[in-house]
Amino acid sequence: MKKLFLFFIICLFSGVNPCFSAPNYTYSTPGNYNFSENTTNNAPEEKILFIVDFSNSMNERLGHRTKLDIAMSTLKDILQQMPKNAHVGLRVYGHRTGFTPKQSCTASQLISPIQQNNTANIYAKLSSINAVGWTPITYSLKQAAFFDFVDNESKKRIILISDGGENCDESPCDFVIELMKYRDDIRIDVIALSIGDEDANNQLKCVSLVTSGKFYNANTAAELKNSLQDSLNLQKDVQGVIINK
Repeated sequence: MKKLFLFFIICLFSGVNPCFSAPNYTYSTPGNYNFSENTTNNAPEEKILFIVDFSNSMNERLGHRTKLDIAMSTLKDILQQMPKNAHVGLRVYGHRTGFTPKQSCTASQLISPIQQNNTANIYAKLSSINAVGWTPITYSLKQAAFFDFVDNESKKRIILISDGGENCDESPCDFVIELMKYRDDIRIDVIALSIGDEDANNQLKCVSLVTSGKFYNANTAAELKNSLQDSLNLQKDVQGVIINK
């Protein structure tokens, strides 16, 4: 501190211009993503993308209903509570199978691009999807991060609902660690729907922790609903189960 103070005093009285010049920083980003600085005072509204698990395990029963039925009915209920002008979209994975592991591990699709007044469209599309495939979480996060958010200036939030961990040869935790080295505009909230596997839970906790998101354990329809309401800052009926970072 003494050296910095002495340097400032010398510059102040010597009139050396470099003392007051802005430093010249060079930023490097991947070729498939470009940043643009937001120079307005009004920050763009947050963009929200649901990523929903449609892998075959979602057909397993949780009480008297399948996980898929619980997830779909709860998500439809939540969509009706969201503001009509919210910027929201839907990506799904595991909704189709393939003849090769590569096909199964790339079975992820942006069903409804992020846009305003989109909740009714998402609501309608949810009813036409079947749970049949694998769990390519990492591939889905990559597609979402690099292609689904077209506005580079806005804050971006992913809400991932999954009943299992990655079963393709990738790690969602490793991916988000690398992503956060040059991205600070994405937050990922994760809802683990009745996941009993500790390694899978740890991988998903990592995804939320690294991106400053929230991690929820939901073992009932009520907990899933309240987890979504908490994530979206909607009014809750009862308290959900939140895992603190």
